[in-house]
Amino acid sequence: MSRPLGITVSRHILDNQHLHPTATGDLSGLLIELIVAAKTINAEVNMAGLADILGMSGKTNIQGEMVQKLDDLANNTIKRRMARCGYICIMTSEEEEGVIPVVPGYEGKYTLAFDPLDGSSNIDVNVSIGTIFSIHRRRTQDGPGAISDLLLPGREQVAAGYIIYGSSTMLVFATGQGVQGFTLDPSVGEFYLSHPDIRIPEKSKYFSVNEGNTLYWEENMRRYVDYLKEEDKATDRPYSGRYIGSLVADFHRNLISGGIFLYPKDRKDPGKPGGKLRLLYEAAPLAFIVEEAGGRAITGDGREIRDVAPESLHQRVPLIIGSRHDVDMAEAFLLGRR
Repeated sequence: MSRPLGITVSRHILDNQHLHPTATGDLSGLLIELIVAAKTINAEVNMAGLADILGMSGKTNIQGEMVQKLDDLANNTIKRRMARCGYICIMTSEEEEGVIPVVPGYEGKYTLAFDPLDGSSNIDVNVSIGTIFSIHRRRTQDGPGAISDLLLPGREQVAAGYIIYGSSTMLVFATGQGVQGFTLDPSVGEFYLSHPDIRIPEKSKYFSVNEGNTLYWEENMRRYVDYLKEEDKATDRPYSGRYIGSLVADFHRNLISGGIFLYPKDRKDPGKPGGKLRLLYEAAPLAFIVEEAGGRAITGDGREIRDVAPESLHQRVPLIIGSRHDVDMAEAFLLGRR
């Protein structure tokens, strides 16, 4: 059966690189190299059950979490691919404690922060997982990058995106000119434009939150979730709960269909009083994407995610993200205005 011709992700990137204010072709090259790494990870994810790469690796990462074998594989795949690409000067991964240098002589104009395999606790049960990435333009001038090139607020990102490995593999990214979605055609190994100019619905009827943590929430958070579950036809309530437990999967569903995802600060773990999700690897890149799509991302304590200045590579923050109307309403409750 013949397949319809479409716009490949490489063609789309090259055709639109002139729209970026600092367009030199380097950002295009960087994105294309990342896509090659994503295809490699996708192939391994799809074969995981047959290739003996399910389960634990026996390692513990900087977050104190047991590392899955696929976590390790995805992390190393991105590191190897990007270390000699010539477009970045330094990297950082959610899986590693410190910065990751590139091969000397291959330093470029950008930096890369990435979560190699978000949702990895779901790997063994075949739930959608994904890779998240964030790109900044370096501040130092030449040579090896510095940690200061990575510790930049989300508003200074030049690109961010994710690849979700699910029933189909999709790449979603933004470079300041809207959000584009591409679906992998496995028969030819190419991503084709399938979701141009994604816009998140302004209001939804869905919320995503781990209600198992209700006991540890602040009172205003409990009141907001109770509000969502009350019946009121005038405000289209109750909302429906949709929670997968894989951030990239929950976010992707809400981006396409509308919804709000909440991971507020709580008292469950005294070692994480300021939130659970990582600013550089999860919150900031997804905030960049949702804002480009017309949504909003906040911490719940009066700050926009894009304005949070990172103080360390593994800083954690609360995250409330999704449809603008719903995030506005959540903020009103969390700040005590409702």
